[in-house]
Amino acid sequence: MKIAHSIAEYAALRSRLDGDAAPRVVYVPTMGALHEGHRSLIKLAKSLGKVVVVSIFVNPLQFGPGEDYARYPRPLEDDLQVCEAEGVDMVLVPSVSDLYPPGRQVTLDAGTLGSVLEGHSRPGHFSGVLTVVLKLFNIIRPHAAVFGQKDAQQLACIQRMVIDLNLAIEIVGAPIVREPDGLALSSRNIFLTLSERAVARSLSAALEKAATQTSVPSARAAAYEVLDRAEAEPCFELDYATIVTPSTFAEVPDDHVGPATFVVAARVGGTRLIDNTTINFAPAPWA
Repeated sequence: MKIAHSIAEYAALRSRLDGDAAPRVVYVPTMGALHEGHRSLIKLAKSLGKVVVVSIFVNPLQFGPGEDYARYPRPLEDDLQVCEAEGVDMVLVPSVSDLYPPGRQVTLDAGTLGSVLEGHSRPGHFSGVLTVVLKLFNIIRPHAAVFGQKDAQQLACIQRMVIDLNLAIEIVGAPIVREPDGLALSSRNIFLTLSERAVARSLSAALEKAATQTSVPSARAAAYEVLDRAEAEPCFELDYATIVTPSTFAEVPDDHVGPATFVVAARVGGTRLIDNTTINFAPAPWA
């Protein structure tokens, strides 16, 4: 496994892959603190191409004031061991100053899709995500890139960016990986206390209950049965729980038929968590 600590080092490694018989390069961007969810992304990437590249970079542009940028876990040596164990070919670990040189002025605007729900709660977040992803795409030069479906709105924003900017990169969404209790795997889960973790389980429990329903109103009601109980806990603060169209993240009408994404976000103690599930609403039998 080759490790590049700068853009220049990576460019030298990447240039060796150019030519008529250039292998298919598949890219997995991460912010480190790699867990089983990241391992699943890497495994999927290995099935999609010959060369797998992982980046490890905690992107300051996507953190707002008062968010957890400073305390975000950065166990680099452990992360590199995970990458090597999973058969990653190259890892890029750039510095902030290398990726964002002095005098930088240009950033991407995530548009309407990036301004609702998670984008409303975290202004500028998705513009920061798209800016760093585009920069990394230009540096890595992959044929395909793998992103987790847990960050559903982020995935939708990246798919929109690829379409709007005519990027010749295949975007692949990877299924959510969950812990045995149902909690979606996240690098932030380590911040939860035992009691907070029990309350955090309400997010996935609400989605599980909603997914058994056949209409938007019944799915919403089923989820809120669980979430209302969670809100009685002092450590739990619900941000949103809504059912949206997967490509636009606009809220679906009550009579919606077809696939939709139920997204939830909450703060549990000092930790912000998100989760989602896809529900395919069938037409009413008398329709």
